Amino acid sequence: MEIKRSAVALGLFDGVHLGHRAVLDLALEQEKNALTPAVFTFNPSAVLRKTSGQDGYIYNYTQKFEILKKLGFSGRNIHFVDFDDVCGLTGEEFCENILKNRFLNAEIVCCGNDFRFGKNASCGVEDLKNFGRKYGFEVQTADDIKTDCITVSSGEIRRCLVNGEIERANTLLGMSYKFLGKVIHGNEIGRTIDFPTINQEYSDGQLVLKYGVYQTVTDIDGVKYKSITNVGVKPTIKGERKPLAETHILDFSGDLYNKIVSVEFHKFIRPEMKFSSVDELKSQISRDISQVGSLLKD
Repeated sequence: MEIKRSAVALGLFDGVHLGHRAVLDLALEQEKNALTPAVFTFNPSAVLRKTSGQDGYIYNYTQKFEILKKLGFSGRNIHFVDFDDVCGLTGEEFCENILKNRFLNAEIVCCGNDFRFGKNASCGVEDLKNFGRKYGFEVQTADDIKTDCITVSSGEIRRCLVNGEIERANTLLGMSYKFLGKVIHGNEIGRTIDFPTINQEYSDGQLVLKYGVYQTVTDIDGVKYKSITNVGVKPTIKGERKPLAETHILDFSGDLYNKIVSVEFHKFIRPEMKFSSVDELKSQISRDISQVGSLLKD
């Protein structure tokens, strides 16, 4: 079977931020020239390898895949690979075996100016262009995107997220930071204090936001609800636990267990706190909800 000719966007694309969007748009624009827009990217855990485990990845596989689809790529043309599967290839082997022959049949290859590839990241954009002349594909590069004289980067977005600078992170992302995950059973403390919540776990290796309370919006089957989300480990409740995103959804009642739910983060309200009693926690949650209700517009 003949593989369709494609325009391939290359990159890790952690966060799929404004700078990444510039690369992805180059590939999408080639659809008008009868080329199939495609993405060649890595599984999120590649971030852990790239940063020697110092940084978590912004979005897990499902989140990244869904964002790429919403941008206009068909799911069948979004290719995730394990970094270990290609890191041993020379630059030429990558271009010949992956970009041209294996399944992409690339005629246009799109990347950022700092794109590196090949064993030990030994090749750059000029090498890519040289291999392109040999194997029959053209290279298009996207310039860096800057906001307030700062280059948009995944590293800067991670810094913002771990410091609770959610509004700044959203500006660099070009959209609201979203947490997408399955609703799991928690200790159901929220129900006992009249504030039922949904609990969602971070994936292993995923960056966790600064612990605290956030103004959020929760999307349930396409309907958006005002909500308030605590990210952290519930220090008021005895015992150790993994970090969770725990969300109270305003004006909603229903069973969401095992459902995949998207929560958009809009504003940092306060740090996570340990309270002396559950009653004190309940009073603070009431104040938080009142504050969020005044911030969110209908």
